[in-house]
Amino acid sequence: MGEMLENIYNVGEDKMNKTIQALKNELALIRTGRANPAILNAVQVTYYGVPTPLNQIAAITVPEATQIMIKPYDRSILKDVEKAIQLADLNLVPLNDGNVIRINFPPLTEERRRELVKEVKGLAENAKVAVRNIRRDMIEQVKKLEKNGEISEDQMKRENDKIQKLTDKFIDAVDQVAKEKEALIMEI
Repeated sequence: MGEMLENIYNVGEDKMNKTIQALKNELALIRTGRANPAILNAVQVTYYGVPTPLNQIAAITVPEATQIMIKPYDRSILKDVEKAIQLADLNLVPLNDGNVIRINFPPLTEERRRELVKEVKGLAENAKVAVRNIRRDMIEQVKKLEKNGEISEDQMKRENDKIQKLTDKFIDAVDQVAKEKEALIMEI
């Protein structure tokens, strides 16, 4: 019986981990005052007819805190890269000098920083809701085992405590991830 409980716990923990990872991926797309190549993660360039992630066909570097430099391994696709960045709708202005593409990041205004922090808080809230939904599903599965007489009421209570501790740990992790992102946004 311990195996079923362990399975419920492990699957739940795995889902919570994925929730944190998804949050980190979403937050990576929110720009801060400094240049972060992760903002280009979603950019796809059609290369030999195949949509290809930009970071697979170009070297992406940060020569200074407010600039990203993109150097395609194949210079003939500079125009395609430039177009892909514009189409990605990231509010970035690619500057093509014939060799590389540079993207400058103007400093964020106070108002924009506040909007971005609000966006971070919203994404964190969604992640917490997801974690709580996972907890609810886990507790329902444990209740079902108890109702079917497969585990005792005491076991159910112990398991629910364990699930609650796990949930608290992940809610704290969400807060931590969000706090770090907010600090990056607010830093000047």
